[in-house]
Amino acid sequence: MATGARNSPHDPPHIPVLIGPLIAAVSPVSGTWLDGTFGAGGYTRALLEAGAARVIAVDRDPEVFARARDWAADYGDRLRLVEGTFGDLDRHAGGPLDGVVLDIGVSSMQIDQPERGFSFAKDGPLDMRMSRSGPSAADLVARLDEAELADILFQYGEERASRRIARAIVAARAEAPITTTGRLAEIIAGCLPRAKPGQINPATRSFQALRIAVNDELGELIAGLEAAERVLVAGGLLAVVTFHSLEDRIVKRFFQMRAGWAGGGSRHAPAADAPAPRFEMVTKKAVTADAAEVAANPRARSAKLRVARRTSAPVGRQDRAALGLPGLVSKGNA
Repeated sequence: MATGARNSPHDPPHIPVLIGPLIAAVSPVSGTWLDGTFGAGGYTRALLEAGAARVIAVDRDPEVFARARDWAADYGDRLRLVEGTFGDLDRHAGGPLDGVVLDIGVSSMQIDQPERGFSFAKDGPLDMRMSRSGPSAADLVARLDEAELADILFQYGEERASRRIARAIVAARAEAPITTTGRLAEIIAGCLPRAKPGQINPATRSFQALRIAVNDELGELIAGLEAAERVLVAGGLLAVVTFHSLEDRIVKRFFQMRAGWAGGGSRHAPAADAPAPRFEMVTKKAVTADAAEVAANPRARSAKLRVARRTSAPVGRQDRAALGLPGLVSKGNA
């Protein structure tokens, strides 16, 4: 149950991660907010209950709005639902915002639906598309060459056996198309030692990598951070929840660079000539879930929350290369 959300027969089946610390960090809540990753609506409802005058809820998955139809009507014109990506959140907002919330990554609802193809836990079509459009994971597995597959697995999944797995995928697809999550998981398992008790499933990193590639999640994250800078009013808040190191590194570096924490200058670009900070840090370090939340919601174990406040400094250009976005450079161990 999201902190601040009402009891309702339409409450979502999952628990929004770090919702209590998030609301505490951005309180008092007022004005117009945008929830760029609507999902089951946990953050949106918590913001509305905490005092937001209006929330614009954005999601690329059209199915989430059908599920929210009953309870969303309770909020009338205080809630606007928008199908789209949060990389375009400034366009979706249609005007200045007092706050933006982003919960990065795949939702538990998507993982729990075998037909969406996000999980190896239950067999289903190898899809992984959040928006139900564009190339699927099966398409990537079918058409990318061995080096390209290895790059994706290594860079986006941090899979050390990336080349070995890519080689096995190419060999397997020569015999028959790889169209299900079960078959892909079986191929990956054949390349790696059996997981010991307490270890993650051998397919976890590879599935993560393919999902990120299919949905351009890291590129979308950077676009969303930049869009938030453009649309937030002075004093407006940006709160981001991430679930793995690739996402968190990008968010951390973005905030540090925009807050002027990225270094003290050099003889070529002295600190005195640096642009005025566009954000100031609200959370000095990442906020993580306490033991009680992890016990109630194991998904919270890897979550990190970072919050920053927009200053009155004008929007500036961002050096994307400095944000830690992985490059696909054919690395990985055999």
